[in-house]
Amino acid sequence: MPYVSSSGRSRRRGDGRLTHDLDPQEKGPQDACGVFGVWAPGEDVAKLTYFGLYALQHRGQESAGIAVSNGRQILVYKDMGLVSQVFDETTLESLKGHLAIGHSRYSTTGASTWQNAQPTFRPTADGSIALGHNGNLINTHELAEMVDALPGPDDELELHTRPQEPSTNDTSLVTALFAHHPDTSLEQRALEVLPLLRGAFSFVWMNEDTLYAARDPQGIRPLVLGRLDRGWVVASEDAALATIGASVVREVEPGEMIAIDEQGLRSHKFAEPARKGCVFEYVYLARPDATISGRSVHQARVEMGRELARQFPVEADLVMPVPESGTPAAAGYAEESGIPFGQGFVKNAYVGRTFIQPSQTLRQLGIRLKLNALEHMVRGKRLVVVDDSIVRGNTQRAQVRMLREAGALEVHVRISSPPVKWPCFYGIDFATRAELIANGLDGDEIAASVGADSLGYISLEGMIAATGQPASSLCQACFTGEYPVALPDESLLGKHLLEATLSSPTLGKALPVLNNP
Repeated sequence: MPYVSSSGRSRRRGDGRLTHDLDPQEKGPQDACGVFGVWAPGEDVAKLTYFGLYALQHRGQESAGIAVSNGRQILVYKDMGLVSQVFDETTLESLKGHLAIGHSRYSTTGASTWQNAQPTFRPTADGSIALGHNGNLINTHELAEMVDALPGPDDELELHTRPQEPSTNDTSLVTALFAHHPDTSLEQRALEVLPLLRGAFSFVWMNEDTLYAARDPQGIRPLVLGRLDRGWVVASEDAALATIGASVVREVEPGEMIAIDEQGLRSHKFAEPARKGCVFEYVYLARPDATISGRSVHQARVEMGRELARQFPVEADLVMPVPESGTPAAAGYAEESGIPFGQGFVKNAYVGRTFIQPSQTLRQLGIRLKLNALEHMVRGKRLVVVDDSIVRGNTQRAQVRMLREAGALEVHVRISSPPVKWPCFYGIDFATRAELIANGLDGDEIAASVGADSLGYISLEGMIAATGQPASSLCQACFTGEYPVALPDESLLGKHLLEATLSSPTLGKALPVLNNP
């Protein structure tokens, strides 16, 4: 049967989340996406992918999807929501095959809709393709023109379905370009298209029999290769490999494409590497148990805290983190300063990273759904509060007020990254430049704005030193405004560029499962 309704049942599962902007005025640094791929005949690849995505859930909470091939056909199942909401045991049991890819999304190009959920899927007479993308391309307008210039859809397989709303993300454009290969193989077509892409991309994609992965020449977003007893795995972070019991082989190199099938693994270099890994992966995006370019993310964050203590010492009674992102740096600050470490906030574990899912609800409840102060820990004490970044400042303002209401004598804020002054176009959805508090105020003014007794940002040099990487191999654009991949005209950038230029009317409503016969 070509299409199956969501989870095979007529009703839609409810969405009881309290995620995203509980206070819409405080929109934090939105995560990149998570990608996962596995080629493992004889293994339950759907469940391996599910658990891999579960380990990558922190990278995106809008939607999740898995594509599986049994060698004859590809089945794609995707929906809006968390990995655990989209998939259940019955759904995973129906996804049979030897090859799978998965994706957890935060939208950086295209709206948060089912049509833009991934993996994207393209059926053609020459074989189908499913693709997942972590990152963000900056020549989307150019790619859209290339897709428009492709020959007509004569070679595309007709699924005889209801009309679907068009997708409006850069990933769908790449999928269309990859899928058009009437006179060559998908592998060769990808090697022709990849050098035309500009921006950040860590791709996993597949046809009926081969798993592919590729990373942009700058290696802005992470991508690692792993080994199972009976197969291969690629994932955004090595923590996902550990979750499913795979061993780390190496990183996928910048400018490298790999292909995995029954013949083994093949590597192609499609561009000269010019490494510019995202430094914010070390500050916040990656899981603390990840390793990037040989450096433990947790160790990097602890060292950032130590450096903060050296750069901004203060007499205090307690060092406390903003959980969870500030915890390693707070531990480092406490170690270096000799001030006791303790928990001053209790976090509601079921709210999660509340800014990921784009919606605007419960704005007045805001921070108290996420954190509450431990009064017996903070009353009568001078506090050092450590966090990873400040965007608009509203979150920090609410935290400081909460601590003072709980009886804190002094509140000294320490931030383990420099002031964020520039937007990211490579896969992190920061606030606009005009909304970033560090663009309008200096450190003392920001401290006064959030109500802190003092404020200290780690220096750019101190943060970079903590990563263990040379400054020349890191993208620091959100702090410096120096973009490693040249940006097009501002009119050709933006999350909703394709919605704005879409000329066709909205049609029908897509169903959340695709299966090419």
